[in-house]
Amino acid sequence: SAAGAHFGRRLRKLREALGLSQEELAERASLHRTYVGSVERGERNISLDNIVKLARALKTTASSLCEGIR
Repeated sequence: SAAGAHFGRRLRKLREALGLSQEELAERASLHRTYVGSVERGERNISLDNIVKLARALKTTASSLCEGIR
C-alpha cells in the first residue's frame, strides 16, 4: 500500500540517520531482521504494537514515525 511504502521509507531514513543496520534495529525492537526489511520495503502491514517497538528502538514516538501517512 502507499501508506506502507511511505512508512517503510520513513523507517529506513530514521534508522540510517542513527547509523543502525536493519539487524541492529531489529534486535533493539525485539523483532526479526527479515521482518524489518520487509516493512522498510512496504511489503507488510505492520501492527501498532510493532510500530511502537520500532519507534522506541529509534528513540522516537509512534506518532512521529507515522507523521504524514494517510
